[in-house]
Amino acid sequence: MNLTSEDADPSESRAAARVAAAGSVPNRVTFNRLELNRILNLYGRMVADGEWRDYAIDFLKDRAVFSIFRRASEVPIYRIEKDPRLARKQGMYSVISATGLILRRGHELDRVLLAIDRKLALV
Repeated sequence: MNLTSEDADPSESRAAARVAAAGSVPNRVTFNRLELNRILNLYGRMVADGEWRDYAIDFLKDRAVFSIFRRASEVPIYRIEKDPRLARKQGMYSVISATGLILRRGHELDRVLLAIDRKLALV
């Protein structure tokens, strides 16, 4: 017996389309909850000090980027990047300045954020 397109079960074709669509979605690099919490705590303190005003988060195919702006219409003054490809080399976290200079790179986010996290100092 020969099956034609009329004899085929429509749910099978929908299931095949769903599997094909799920396979074509690219994996994205994201910040996990703890990483994002640490970054947003720093961001909140700097906003309270009046230094930073806006941010943007980009989840790209190869890296996640948290951009920090002094004003929304400018280029970011800092970018915090997570690039898993560098996890076994220099470390997957980095802080990059507006000029593209890598201020600090490492394996631990807290240590990398020290490059832009100014602590309270006695005056």
